[in-house]
This record gives sequence, structure tokens and C-alpha cells, in this order.
Amino acid sequence: MSARAHRRRRAATGRPPARRRTRRPGGRRPRGDDRLIELLVAVVLGGALVVTVVDWLLAHWWVPAAAGALAALAGGGRLYRKRQRARWEAVRAQGLRYGLAQLDSLHHARFEEAVRDLMRRDGCRDAVRVGGGGDLGADVKATDPYGRRWVIQCKHRSKGLAGSAVGTPDLQVLNGTARQVHGADVAVLVTNGRVTAPAVAFARQQRLHVVDRHALGAWASGSRPLWELLRAVPPPRRPTALS
Repeated sequence: MSARAHRRRRAATGRPPARRRTRRPGGRRPRGDDRLIELLVAVVLGGALVVTVVDWLLAHWWVPAAAGALAALAGGGRLYRKRQRARWEAVRAQGLRYGLAQLDSLHHARFEEAVRDLMRRDGCRDAVRVGGGGDLGADVKATDPYGRRWVIQCKHRSKGLAGSAVGTPDLQVLNGTARQVHGADVAVLVTNGRVTAPAVAFARQQRLHVVDRHALGAWASGSRPLWELLRAVPPPRRPTALS
């Protein structure tokens, strides 16, 4: 379109020609620049804080020194108490004794713990109580110094001999799980009460061991290990200083 035609069109419409919008210099700053500035500010403030803390520690050097000394004393105290407890546990285990009346008065769970402690006294360092729901006939497990694995089922009677006798069904449970499930070399039933004659006969047939009230009294009140009180205990699994 010629300049003359353009002027005629402008005069006919009465509108000035449209102008292109141009971006002014110094408009909105890109978002990346804002983040960079924020990061720099954070770094400067963090550095200033570190310098302030270091200056304060240098001026008050005794504060971290005292804190370190207290921490060392606390750690040393805990270690000392731990060692003392271990020593007293060893002394208690070596001289552990129970009377039958004391065992009668225990809760059944405490009775299981007493049997565990007696096994530890005899040198079974890994003796553990596992009694409870779903124990599958094993209340105490232990490995003696000769390498034999012991699985013990405990039957506590609060009335002692006057309580109900341990019968064959209790031994059948032990016989069905001690070796097959728990890998026992020695399967034992311990009670502070009575054991029926059929149960004793069943135990002999199945190579189970029964510790009745009489045998328990000898074991708990003396210092001889249980394997010296029982008959026909399997031979050691491996040679040891004790064998």
C-alpha cells in the first residue's frame, strides 16, 4: 500500500496506526536470580552464625570442656555399673541355691526362670527361658559345656506334692517336639510335684529324663550339675576341657 493510500485510510477511519509494544529494560527479574540471591543470603547468614558460635566457644572454652568431662564421667559410670552387675551375676550364679519351699512359692513363670538360672549356674551360658504360649513343649533351652543341647519342660505345682501329678500326656508333648522341633540331645521334664508311674515308664521307653521333686531338691540346693544327677545322659558332642 502506498503512503498516499495509507494517509487516506487513516483519514477515513480516524484511528492512529497500532504501535508495537516493546519490553522496557529493567522489567521483572527471572525466578532463577531470586533463588540465587536467597541462597547467597542463607550462606552469608549461616557463616555469620558459625563465626559467632566459634567466637563464643573460644571466649568460653571451659563450657565444652566441662560438658566433655561430664559425658566422660557418665560413660565411665555406666561402664562401671555394667561390669559390677556382670560380676555380681557371676557370683550369684556360682552360689545359687533354692529350697523346695522357695520353689513352691514361685509363680510358674518364675519357676521357669529359676530352672534357667540353675542351668546357667551349671555352666550353660546360653540358657534361656522360652516358655509361654506356643512354646511347643520347651520352657528352657540351654547348651551345656559338653556341647549337648538341653530342652526342658517345666511343670510347677503351687501345692508341691499335694498338687496334681504330672502324667503321660505332658511327656508325650515333650517327646513329640523336643528332638524333632527343638533339636534336643537331652529332653527333660522338671517338676516340683509328683510324676505318675506310667509317665515314668513312658519316659524310660522314649529316652526322656524326669526330674521329680526329690531330684529337683538335690539339684537346686546343691552344686552338682544336672547331668551328674541324671542317668543315661548322651555323651559329649565335642571334646572339651571338662570331658
